[in-house]
Amino acid sequence: MKLNRAKQTLSSGQVAVGHMLMEFATHGVAQMLSTADLDFVLIDMEHSPFTSQDVARLVAWFQATEIAPFVRVPMTQYHFIARCMDAGALGVMVPNVKTGSQAHEIVSFVKYAPLGDRGVALGGALTGYQAVSPAEFLAESNRNTTIICQIESEEGLENLEAIASTPGVDCLWVGHFDLTNSMGIPGQFQSQRFLDALAQVVESCRRHGLAAGIQPGSPEQAQQWMGMGYNMISYSADHALYRAAVVQGAAAVREIAAR
Repeated sequence: MKLNRAKQTLSSGQVAVGHMLMEFATHGVAQMLSTADLDFVLIDMEHSPFTSQDVARLVAWFQATEIAPFVRVPMTQYHFIARCMDAGALGVMVPNVKTGSQAHEIVSFVKYAPLGDRGVALGGALTGYQAVSPAEFLAESNRNTTIICQIESEEGLENLEAIASTPGVDCLWVGHFDLTNSMGIPGQFQSQRFLDALAQVVESCRRHGLAAGIQPGSPEQAQQWMGMGYNMISYSADHALYRAAVVQGAAAVREIAAR
């Protein structure tokens, strides 16, 4: 089974750095991101047009790199989670986790018995189309895969301890836009209420030995949130970086042309 570089990086006490794909599913994107020396990539299915087939292709391309491919599924449903995992994803991000019982359900969909209740289908993309020892592979999968629960609501904040204490959960990830929206302060990332919520998530993660994840849109945001204790960082999304680079580059060309 492909090693989970994000887990390795976190276990060594370092910050795991990744990136989110929401727009580009071309065959070259895995190699391009590999040049950035990323630990993980988040393939989004919640807010993107990516289909299961798109995800399967992307995961296959990332298998040829050291980057750990994770998939953000649209919701807590077995058919989304199990199909992504069977395509070879090394973990899932689940949006808007609100309760401990929901976290338990997610674990049951990702992990094999005795930790969960995921169905077993070996010999396909999951195992690189190779025959494997079932007992050894299932145990390694349970150890090697990552479960990320997004905290995106006031209800999720109220149930942090129940979510964080669920065996099998690896990371609590703040969905900053949705959380501020739930709090009635959409996009107010310097609000003291939001900053207190960020600190609350970090404290819960530390108590339970979990990673604290978030997706900054700028180096300044990354510095602030990492300074608060966030150690699993997805730096922006593909379309945002592309747009920013094109806007900056085109403006520079126009400025040169106007001289």
